[in-house]
Amino acid sequence: MDPATPHRTSLPTRIAYGFGSVAYGVKDAGFGYFLLLFYGTVVGVEPGLVGLAIFIALVVDAISDPVVGYLSDNWRSRWGRRHPFMYASAIPVSISYFLLWNPPELSDGQMFWYLLLLAILIRTFITFYETPSSSLMPELSQDYDERTKLQAWRLYFGWTGGNLMSVLMFGVLLVATDKYPVGTLNRDGYATYGIISSILIFLAIMISALGTHSQIKHFHAPPPKRKIGLGTIFREVFETLGDRSFFALFVATLFGAVASGLSAALAFLMLTYFWGFSGSQIFLWTLLVFISALIGLLIAPMIVKRFGKKRGVIWLGVVAFTMAPAPIILRLFGLMPENGDPLLYPIVATINTIDVALIIALQAVLYSMIADLVEQSELRTGRRSEGVFFAAVTFTRKATQGLGAFSAGLILSFVSFPQGATVDEVSPETLWQLGAYYAPTLLLLWTCMIIAVGYYRIDRGDHEDNLLQLAERRRGEAALQSAGVDDTV
Repeated sequence: MDPATPHRTSLPTRIAYGFGSVAYGVKDAGFGYFLLLFYGTVVGVEPGLVGLAIFIALVVDAISDPVVGYLSDNWRSRWGRRHPFMYASAIPVSISYFLLWNPPELSDGQMFWYLLLLAILIRTFITFYETPSSSLMPELSQDYDERTKLQAWRLYFGWTGGNLMSVLMFGVLLVATDKYPVGTLNRDGYATYGIISSILIFLAIMISALGTHSQIKHFHAPPPKRKIGLGTIFREVFETLGDRSFFALFVATLFGAVASGLSAALAFLMLTYFWGFSGSQIFLWTLLVFISALIGLLIAPMIVKRFGKKRGVIWLGVVAFTMAPAPIILRLFGLMPENGDPLLYPIVATINTIDVALIIALQAVLYSMIADLVEQSELRTGRRSEGVFFAAVTFTRKATQGLGAFSAGLILSFVSFPQGATVDEVSPETLWQLGAYYAPTLLLLWTCMIIAVGYYRIDRGDHEDNLLQLAERRRGEAALQSAGVDDTV
């Protein structure tokens, strides 16, 4: 691929690339919303042990993610560097995800080890897919604006895929029956979820891999073969990630992941207790996410055209992060309609729909900024390291559940939120304190995210200059090779 003549993608290729994120979206929604509920309430594992299993799996991720990214950067095959990993992951991810929601009858101690093993396997297998798949984006296009379009499609399908399964769970599968009077305790619903979601994950991976397979001929060739050990891998990984602009984005995505995890962990409590919404209103709330995802898909490229990527993220962040806690802050000062007022739900739901759309657009632009680091890193290190960069981003996204849930737990402890209480049993003072801790914490996390983005240093001109320098370098290398000169050091 010649950096001077960026390859552009067709709409079907963009859709195929984006549709692959359904696999991660389904897995992420399952781990974020239902895993603790299922194993801690239905299966009967002590909730602290469920959290411990998720945390240990996250620690394993910290090691496996960069290794997988590095391997996919350096893999040699007739199917390129990424696709062998994508194809190979489809069946293991699907089977392990099915087994997670259909556990055998085991003792409490055995069930913990069963959960821990599957959590590690699923996170590792999804890394073998998600990191190479995400890493296709810088190679599918080197165009500054088109990369945002590609990432917008990926986030659109990721959000809609995960939300589709959440809607299916709350609206169809976790419903009260004669056997299970409490819908969330409906074990058959979780088993059915395991079947449907594992099939959907398999289809998403295969459709995306097959749909982008024809583009392999446009991708970069792997580097020459070398014999290296794990120490060399991590040394080169840290060298690649030593870029100042990358560190800014890594910190920004980490703060954003914690904020998103905190919001997801407290979403049900806020909707049910703080706002007093009914089950049907909460179900409609989840449906509105589909509208948010579509708006985010459409506005992300427009923002980049108008403001560029860094300014676009800051602009989107300021608006979105002001809107999100605004209803809560207004409620704390008595400036919102009371619970049960017919105006309350339309106001809060509309604000949330717009806010989620802006956050999706922000994420699309932010992740496309990661892609623009690839060429700068290649100039600095001489290596194409898409996998390493996107492995780091994948890890921050996985950290959402652990760090976000931990933050949510702290807030609930501070306000002494009662367990298993009905809406009427939670005092107004406790709800006020919940909002008073929750909104400022979100604002703090998001403010730190925006500050971190401010240290990113690549704009449109820098990116185009990097492409020209790489084109010059490669022409020089090609000239030396045609003259029979070995330029390796």
